[in-house]
Amino acid sequence: MEQLQVGNIKLTWLDGGVTHLDGGAMFGVVPKPLWSKKYISNERNQIELRTDPILMEVNNRYFLLESGIGNNKLTDKQKRNFGVTSESNIHSSLEKLGLTVHDIDGVLMTHLHFDHACGLTESVGDGYASTFPNAKIYVSKVEWDEMRNPNIRSKSTYWEINWRAIEKQVITFDEELEVIEGVRLIHTGGHSDGHSIVIIESKGELAVHLGDILPTHAHQNVLWVMAYDDYPMQSIAEKQKWIPYAIQRNAWFTFYHDAYYRALKWTNNGEVTRKVEVTV
Repeated sequence: MEQLQVGNIKLTWLDGGVTHLDGGAMFGVVPKPLWSKKYISNERNQIELRTDPILMEVNNRYFLLESGIGNNKLTDKQKRNFGVTSESNIHSSLEKLGLTVHDIDGVLMTHLHFDHACGLTESVGDGYASTFPNAKIYVSKVEWDEMRNPNIRSKSTYWEINWRAIEKQVITFDEELEVIEGVRLIHTGGHSDGHSIVIIESKGELAVHLGDILPTHAHQNVLWVMAYDDYPMQSIAEKQKWIPYAIQRNAWFTFYHDAYYRALKWTNNGEVTRKVEVTV
């Protein structure tokens, strides 16, 4: 498991599963001859996208950033359509670190689309139970409200089986929330109305997690946004704000979906100066 130290905060990427989504959808209006130079696709025009939560150790407490693709949540047809080649191995990942799901104090959710939220609950008998029973689950109020009352477009990704069992654990916020010293959730909108990003600061070091506003390193161009984005112009505006913010502060960009990089640093010219590569 790859790790990154940000001041006194340790980040560890867990095994949350692997999907392969349509490259055209992931890069929106960007022509394939352009995006395929930066991110390869398979014969079905799908690109590999991991769904790996980040374990954050902060002052001897443990927080997850996202929850993985989960297990036994998708039908065979959905697995084919979403190119799922591996489901979550969160329990075994935590076991390797001497932890269990009961040790997780909080789960920070950038948003609640199925590929981020399926890991929040797991099958127990004929129903579902919380995967992290002792954790508080942090998400923007806008996102939580839509999760429970999806519209005609979002109902395909906001599923009751991912929220019903954890509703008593959920803590919502409006614009910004400091979950613990050095770790903030900030509501941005864009990818979804309630989408948020995470800022991690410790001992003068900084990591910026832009969630699905910057799903992979290949989305560095502010205009390269997903067809999945509900509010693409908002995604562009937030990228225009936060990418320069991070670069000017020599921050790490961290990723949940990227199949090649866990984290990296860019110069103003877009050159990679430091990187943590995926090794699995």
